[in-house]
Amino acid sequence: MKKALRAYAEVLRLVRLLPKDTRAYYAKYVRENFVNYRELDPSDLDDHFQRTYNHSLWLLHKYSIDKSAADKLKGICCT
Repeated sequence: MKKALRAYAEVLRLVRLLPKDTRAYYAKYVRENFVNYRELDPSDLDDHFQRTYNHSLWLLHKYSIDKSAADKLKGICCT
């Protein structure tokens, strides 16, 4: 559970790097996804964390933000 909360907080930090007019949409999207997956089977969590990281990279790329901004998230999700 702690890992999920750390990942959630880090993704929200990345959302703050996005253009101002997109932040509310993506913050809501992130929250809904984390709420929907809180009942996940523990064996599926690693896949979910990997997807979280990959989707974050895609979003950063979409808005031309350097992917190194997600290094902390990589440390949380990919260990």
